[in-house]
Amino acid sequence: MRWELDEGGVLELLPDFVPAAERVRWFERVRGTVPFEAKQIRIMGRTVAQPRLTAWIGDPDAVYTYSGVQNVPVPWPEPLRELRELVAVAAGAEFNSVLCNLYRDGHDSMGMHSDSERELGPNPRIASLSFGAVRRFQLRHRRNKAARLDLDLPDGSLLIMSGSVQHHYRHAVPKQPAIDAPRINLTFRNVLT
Repeated sequence: MRWELDEGGVLELLPDFVPAAERVRWFERVRGTVPFEAKQIRIMGRTVAQPRLTAWIGDPDAVYTYSGVQNVPVPWPEPLRELRELVAVAAGAEFNSVLCNLYRDGHDSMGMHSDSERELGPNPRIASLSFGAVRRFQLRHRRNKAARLDLDLPDGSLLIMSGSVQHHYRHAVPKQPAIDAPRINLTFRNVLT
């Protein structure tokens, strides 16, 4: 599925990027090798706990700052090295880093934001790979309230955001309290070094 968005943004969803028979194995391999942790971030001048567990993985020089926190990369564990190669082919881009998110259940979330930090370049291509529970992804135009999209991202899906998406849109993974299963989301990106 592909969406041509207002003002040059492109969204592409590959719902069965990872074959069904391999999804549980990948989930367990990633969960067992990624050093997820609870981190503190700054939002509107306040320091708060992120509402999910995260890890920043990447090449040694892929240092990335967001929400007032400088993230120095942890070296690539083997499962993420393998996934990086598969995702790079599908996305048509090279990636030197990945933000790993563990949503423990539907109470964990990610608020509205854009990945528009200077070190990602002018039109970053971000490839978001999901394992585990199906979660809602919301996309909202910054000015045009009618330009919006809600997607359920299934287990094994790959969502690719490119073009001007990060300039004109914000996205979120809202709370869904009825969900009691975990989800791992891996957002591959290229940090300019």
